[in-house]
Amino acid sequence: LDARDLAADPSEPRRRAILAARLRHQLHADTNTEEGFAARETGGFQRLDHAGLRAQSGGAIGEMPDARQHDPLGGKNVVRPVGDADLMARSGQTRGFTQGAAGRVQVSGSVVDEGNKAHGRALSPAGPVREGESLPCAQGQGAASSPAHTAKRSLPMRSILPALSACLLMACAATPAWPDAAESEALSQARSQSELTESLASQMWDWAEVGYQEEKSSALLQDTLAGEGFTVTPGVAGIPTAFMAEYGSGGPVIAILAEFDALPGINQTASPVREEVPGKGAGHACGHNLFGAGSVSAAIAVRHWLEESGTPGRVRIYGTPAEEGGSGKVYMVRAGLFEDVDIAMHWHAGDRNTAAANTSLANRSAKFRFRGISAHAAGAPERGRSALDGVEAMNMMANMMHEHMPQDARMHYVITSGGSAPNVVPDFAEVFYYVRHPDPKGVEAIWARLEDAARGAAQGTGTKVDWEIIHGNNPLLVNEKLARMMDAKLRQVGGVEYTDAELEFAETIASTFDNPARDIASAAEIQPFEVSLGYGSTDVGDVSYAVPTVGLRTATWVPGTSAHSWQAVAASGTSIGYKGAQIAAETLTLAAVELFTNEDLRAEARKEFDEKRGPDYEYKSLLGDRDPPLDYRK
Repeated sequence: LDARDLAADPSEPRRRAILAARLRHQLHADTNTEEGFAARETGGFQRLDHAGLRAQSGGAIGEMPDARQHDPLGGKNVVRPVGDADLMARSGQTRGFTQGAAGRVQVSGSVVDEGNKAHGRALSPAGPVREGESLPCAQGQGAASSPAHTAKRSLPMRSILPALSACLLMACAATPAWPDAAESEALSQARSQSELTESLASQMWDWAEVGYQEEKSSALLQDTLAGEGFTVTPGVAGIPTAFMAEYGSGGPVIAILAEFDALPGINQTASPVREEVPGKGAGHACGHNLFGAGSVSAAIAVRHWLEESGTPGRVRIYGTPAEEGGSGKVYMVRAGLFEDVDIAMHWHAGDRNTAAANTSLANRSAKFRFRGISAHAAGAPERGRSALDGVEAMNMMANMMHEHMPQDARMHYVITSGGSAPNVVPDFAEVFYYVRHPDPKGVEAIWARLEDAARGAAQGTGTKVDWEIIHGNNPLLVNEKLARMMDAKLRQVGGVEYTDAELEFAETIASTFDNPARDIASAAEIQPFEVSLGYGSTDVGDVSYAVPTVGLRTATWVPGTSAHSWQAVAASGTSIGYKGAQIAAETLTLAAVELFTNEDLRAEARKEFDEKRGPDYEYKSLLGDRDPPLDYRK
């Protein structure tokens, strides 16, 4: 193994397991020389391609009686017979990991026989090595990783195998796994659907339908799933645009959430400079067109894997409308639609790639409606009672409350109606409020003070007030066991790589940021895993209290982009957004395969879930028992 052909990337230590150059030199086995090793790139990793191997005669590696397979996630060593399914294809086969009758052992991690012969993967020396010396261990898995050192000579394989074997096993425990055979099949299917992901996302971006009005977007996703053999149930939980679609039989049931609503009051062309679309009242400033497309694409990939592998279980996708202030998922939870689900998965558009275990803020919203008496503002002002005065008095008191709220709380509002003409005292005015806090009880405490402010404003201005709670979400209940699994899958898939044209787009977008918070190159990186508090809110929170739930974010937007901005709308309608959605689809697919095949992980996730909820937990919705506000965006 000649280290001159290998190079580490010092600027990206998280990728130290990636083979950065060609592997050209020969490896020597006990009976014959094996030639034809080449490196081929697969996603964010590179693996050895054994297509050029010659079948062995006498003492072929495939004939060894036993192998020890190291599981890099669970750390288990399983000794078992080596069968045909474990062997690499004969010379001439083009796939790196396939079934065959002779050749090399197929590995998921590393395979080492009882004689300490390492098969399938190689590591370069971490420094100069002379014949007869021990082999330093360079971190890496399924790949060669080395500084730019030069080996004095290429060593025969038999002279370095014992140390190399130890290095392989250590590396497997230290770095993310390559996809195994099952994952590879599912991942290949997911990657083949990139055009589908883009097509779905593009159409929904064009339509940009707001909460509970997503008729075309919902129908598109339902029709796509039905065409792939899913059983679709439309109009669930009393919501015309909500749906469920399922494929498979038996258990476990793995759910994938799909959002598709746009935000009102903001729109933008797919341009890196500010350019509104005349007459278009909404835009995908939170990337839910990408969310829906990526989730559906993943569900279809999993559906094909279930069928082809014969794996028992059901993949179920939930079409969840009106996340933006409509709490569509809350009504679905209230209706008991998640009661038989084992694990639920979701993802979201963002400016970075991360599967960190971030919780969220609980929140509640309401429209406060003031009613007064109209009059001529100049001719008979004494006869009028301004509803707008009531709104403004309430807002003044609410703004004073900000000084006396917990640090992690949030409160914001927008006046949705304030009159039409200055010379008419308005007899109706409306203000739309949000209150957020990490704890639902904190939301309720602040809310009680806000209601008192509304009553006081009405009394002081001679008006009347009532209010309608529009939505309410519980905070995310993070599941660290599942989050770490998702983090590992995201690292297998990798980040978003820009073309020259995309880089130019990104640089132009970034030039519009007042305070860039992130380097453009970070779109290709996976952020460190952490457990932390997030300051957004989502109705996924209620799902997470019904069933163990896990999610991720991908760099669908230029790094540094804020959600709910025109820059987010722009990127969500371009190849940058579509690539991020595809990264999510592939990661969700790998995670689903893991969840279907790893019963221990499902059990551990459920145990953590039950412990965090507590034995006396009872679900309580922050929006009460109201029906879905199907007209809240009209």
